Amino acid sequence: MKTSIATVSLSGNLTEKLAAISAAGFDGIEIFEQDFIASDFGPAEVGRMVRDHGLEITLFQPFRDFEGLPEPHRSRAFARAARKFELMNQLGTDLVLFCSSVHPAAMGGIDRMADDFHELGDLARQYGVRVGYEALCWGRFVNDHRDAWEVVRRADHPNIGLILDSFHTLGRKIDPDSIRSIPGDRIFFVQLADAPAIDMDLLYWSRHFRNMPGEGDLDVPAFMRAVMATGYDGWLSLEIFNDQFRAGLPRLVALDGRRSLISVQDRARRAEPALAVADQTDIPAPVPVKGVEFIEFATSEDEAPELAALLTATGFQPAGSHVSKPVTLWRQGDVNLLVNTDARGFARTSYVAHGTTVSEIGLSVADAQASFQRATALLAQPHQQEVGKGELAIPAIRGVSGSVMRFLDSSSELGRIWDVDFRIADKPAPGAGITGIDHLAQTMPYDEMLSSSLFYTEIFAAEKSPMVDVIDPDGLVRSQAIRTGGMRVTLNGAEARRTLAGRFIEESFGSSVQHIAFSTNDIFATAEALRARDFPVLRIGANYYDDVAARFGLDSALTERLRRGNIMYDEDAGGQFFQLYSMPRKDGFFLEIVQRQGNYNGYGAPNAPFRIAAQKRTARPTGMPRA
Repeated sequence: MKTSIATVSLSGNLTEKLAAISAAGFDGIEIFEQDFIASDFGPAEVGRMVRDHGLEITLFQPFRDFEGLPEPHRSRAFARAARKFELMNQLGTDLVLFCSSVHPAAMGGIDRMADDFHELGDLARQYGVRVGYEALCWGRFVNDHRDAWEVVRRADHPNIGLILDSFHTLGRKIDPDSIRSIPGDRIFFVQLADAPAIDMDLLYWSRHFRNMPGEGDLDVPAFMRAVMATGYDGWLSLEIFNDQFRAGLPRLVALDGRRSLISVQDRARRAEPALAVADQTDIPAPVPVKGVEFIEFATSEDEAPELAALLTATGFQPAGSHVSKPVTLWRQGDVNLLVNTDARGFARTSYVAHGTTVSEIGLSVADAQASFQRATALLAQPHQQEVGKGELAIPAIRGVSGSVMRFLDSSSELGRIWDVDFRIADKPAPGAGITGIDHLAQTMPYDEMLSSSLFYTEIFAAEKSPMVDVIDPDGLVRSQAIRTGGMRVTLNGAEARRTLAGRFIEESFGSSVQHIAFSTNDIFATAEALRARDFPVLRIGANYYDDVAARFGLDSALTERLRRGNIMYDEDAGGQFFQLYSMPRKDGFFLEIVQRQGNYNGYGAPNAPFRIAAQKRTARPTGMPRA
């Protein structure tokens, strides 16, 4: 289906919105009346601007409070409609949205409303335009698409059709399968929007908390399947009212919007293959990530010794080097860390932009090329870099915050990365007991969290946890965990610059990975081994251990072991969780070592305020110059 987006979904003026929508690859645009009125351009000029951007005006909206009115309101409504139809002729669009009335004088009555729309259809035909009727979920008499369809059906006019909006159907918990009985040629337009599950007034929820399909909790794919089952093959559009998006960069919001429309159609076809049509692009299926194959740090020759000292203290040892680049492989357990000091290429660009930073993440998947194809079909930016003779060309995309994500698999030549691209030394001696990577923690401005979440959940077979609030002494940080197979990622959104997360964004100029959590099978033995290596352990205050012992009824021996190792503790119905942290580097980056017991699936969120307080006690005061 051709894709469209309403101008109300983006920030900026009309010119900026058109540029962002066109760049994202949309085919059309809904002109929200307020955006047109607020501009300095006449209707014919706006029409030319839209067409110059390679777009069509798919819909003009909204027309409010039309049907079921007594006189003189009824005559005034028809006069307003005639003026809007004239405006549409100048804009160059033939479809307008009429939303169900909330007018206090409206009288309701299906037949009365149908008669109004039949007469309106005669008027619309004179101007060569069509009218789509939409049920607002807070409408006074019509708040259900089934009632709106009955009005359209009884109006029985070729210029009057139905407009469906996923929010208005799913927000009222109406079964979307009720759409399947509506003839597809009587549906004039389809709008999609998702939303988080919040129990609040429908109007306020709609006006402030809508988001892109896949970013919320509504079953938009089920709605999409029902629409496709009618035979509808018209425009698929986004109408998103969201305070966060109105303050965000229009190009990023537009890109996420188009990605969401591609994905929701793909999900619908996979859930109900009979809905697929011959000319639709076949996108490889989403698959889980098997695990993190490597993490690469970009740094400089001057800063590399400091990073090497931290890795050594954590039990890692050099295990090899790249065949043609100044890249050192560090290993411990199943963890591969790369330290890249190349003065050219992406690593250098990343270092110049952020300082020492995680620049690349290598992911093990079932089929690297298929995962790459899915990612690029969902608008991920491919990443290419010069490859030396005989070296592997590893498919890669730009990930969260501009870092690089590479795809590897064991069923192709890509599974031989350590044999082909590296010279491996003798097997390193035992380290400190680290066995793998438990999770990566990526920090970003709060208004980028939905975009990052959508990136992971649409490209991979992934699940997201509910968003939680993390209390920093200087503000609030919101956190959401994403899990896909053997990879866990926590997304942490900072709103206040004085929070630890906010300061990391500022110090690293937008770098993404703020900490890496390694796993161990015996955190107490690991803590002892780290102590012997002068690991810069984060000191946790005595008050914490008194409290945690009381909260969980821990015996004194376990409490003392936790205190001695500066190990934090949490538990739930599934199991227990142990955490040990390094002190943060000057840019805010730090390491974590964890042990999971039983079926504990969380991340120690109750400990976060105390961990952050301890980190802030060790950090340099705000305002001090960089070293």
